[in-house]
Amino acid sequence: MSRRLTVLMATVLVLGGVVGLFLLVGGAWSRGGGNGGSLFGPKVAIVELEGLIAETDDLVRELRQHRDNPSIKAVVIRINSPGGVVGPTQEVYDAIRRVREAGKPVVASLGAVAASGGYYIAVAADQIYANPGSLTGSIGVIMQLANVDSLMKKVGVDYVVVKAGAFKDIGNIARPMTGDERRVLQTLLDDVHGQFIDAVAKGRKLPREQVVQFADGRVFSGTQALSLKMVDALGGLEDAVNAAAKLANIPTPPAVERPRRRFSFLDLLRNEIGLPAPGSLLRPGLPLFKTPLYLMD
Repeated sequence: MSRRLTVLMATVLVLGGVVGLFLLVGGAWSRGGGNGGSLFGPKVAIVELEGLIAETDDLVRELRQHRDNPSIKAVVIRINSPGGVVGPTQEVYDAIRRVREAGKPVVASLGAVAASGGYYIAVAADQIYANPGSLTGSIGVIMQLANVDSLMKKVGVDYVVVKAGAFKDIGNIARPMTGDERRVLQTLLDDVHGQFIDAVAKGRKLPREQVVQFADGRVFSGTQALSLKMVDALGGLEDAVNAAAKLANIPTPPAVERPRRRFSFLDLLRNEIGLPAPGSLLRPGLPLFKTPLYLMD
């Protein structure tokens, strides 16, 4: 009896090992794009940035994993984003810089739109590829606040605020903004705008004065961006992957580690009924501590 049990357990373990190996090789093949790349050989990892930049913990974690993975020799970040909140944008920017500091080149591939915060992140890379019709640039900062003072008076609503600190209710929707409050907010936006300009000048190796000339919120096509030296070359994702391989001194076309798709029932339900993604709605008029600065196109 014990012998039969031992044989059965050994058979199950062998079959489990065979199935696991099959899944591992099959997954590596699919992530490598079917180009015959070795399972344990050097690879280029693709990281995707899609939509509004608001929650970036997963993206930063993914970049860190590729930084620490010895089989990943370079990273391509594919950007399809109109921008987003300043803080998370800068976190992704810093994560890309750390990948480069680890000795792994990073190439940015601009999709349909890589504007404002999307472009901020792109300038952290060694090289930037854009399609001729990609929309990029929009180097600026915006904060939107509503004023419903007249409406509230018409409906007889009295908005009472008790505060300690002269600017604690700055951005209050129930009254017009004072001159001092406008100056405080303008100084804040100018400071963040200056950080954006500095990042572009550093990343693109351009004089700051040159960047200031086109850092007025305008959006450019990929062709226009190339003439301004905002990007390095025109091309799609495949071109960016091959460029990353060349920077890493590995054969082209390289084996590719593609993003793992995470299934989310909530995302599926949201798509079916047409609800926006969390954080994708700008909420003007909320108190300042709930109204973040946006790098948005």
